[in-house]
Amino acid sequence: MAEALLEIRDVHMHFPIKSGVLQRTKNEVKAVNGVNLTVNKGETIGIVGESGCGKSTLARTLVGLLTPTSGDILFEGESILDFDRKQMHELRRDIQMVFQDPYTSLNPRMKVGDIIAAPLKAYRMTDNLEGRVRELMDLVGLKAEDYEKLPHQFSGGQRQRIGIARALALNPKLIILDEPVSALDVSIQAQVINLLEDLQKELDLTYVIIAHDLSVIKHIADKVAVMYLGKIMEVSDSETFYKNARHPYTNALLSAVPLPDPEKEKARQRMVLSGELPSPANPPSGCVFHTRCPFAQESCKLEVPSLEAKDSNTDHLVSCFYPLNMEQQVPVENR
Repeated sequence: MAEALLEIRDVHMHFPIKSGVLQRTKNEVKAVNGVNLTVNKGETIGIVGESGCGKSTLARTLVGLLTPTSGDILFEGESILDFDRKQMHELRRDIQMVFQDPYTSLNPRMKVGDIIAAPLKAYRMTDNLEGRVRELMDLVGLKAEDYEKLPHQFSGGQRQRIGIARALALNPKLIILDEPVSALDVSIQAQVINLLEDLQKELDLTYVIIAHDLSVIKHIADKVAVMYLGKIMEVSDSETFYKNARHPYTNALLSAVPLPDPEKEKARQRMVLSGELPSPANPPSGCVFHTRCPFAQESCKLEVPSLEAKDSNTDHLVSCFYPLNMEQQVPVENR
């Protein structure tokens, strides 16, 4: 049986909107609004959705950069929200993060060796420091002569390798990757994804990858969760996700992924959404997706659907009153 490493229980992350001279709270941005998710040891879970759906906010909450408004986060069965400062310091050895932009996540005045060594110094793991840093550099495909270089001397892909090496320095159990390849060229994306897969096998890592590119997630994720306006719409293993996605929003995302074959791209079927993405400060009542859903009915406006299994596959969860059948779904060849 799979062992849960990280459990997210009804997590909310709301940001107050203040106005006036007295800066009184007038409203809240509900960036994350009741997320439940389990990440098992050794697996890779991809969290996908449109920009502004709360993916990155959730990632920052998981590593302790933000304290959730409510809910709970358990790591190895223990609530991290109850941790004091010393316990959080120790926890960060086990949970590390790779940020989206390799151009701004590295200190431009620090040499590569010092950047990778920073976590080791923070935890006083300085025995054979240079040797450990060079070992990490070799692990991610950096050259020995790169040790003394500055970040501006590297390409985007190489800078992301530096960020990955820094995240690996403390031998973490879980790495949160916030759109780690979105700023890179397609060919470089493949190299970084392959590197992450190799590192996972070699070091027994667990990944949570935030992304908006479903084609990237397809090649690395064991499980996929879809977010919309701070809520999880669908969760399933990767194979089921790409063959039998049942939420209308998931199918709209899948139909937007471009195909490499021009003829298939021209002839493909699409599920096009109408309307604008609602504001997280004023989300719709009932199902938050009903304002853009082509299958919405009156009940969708009034009630919030539970995230639950809709068929015999109990690991495939859908938050929808009227999940799509095979005839309504985007054809598999179009995905």
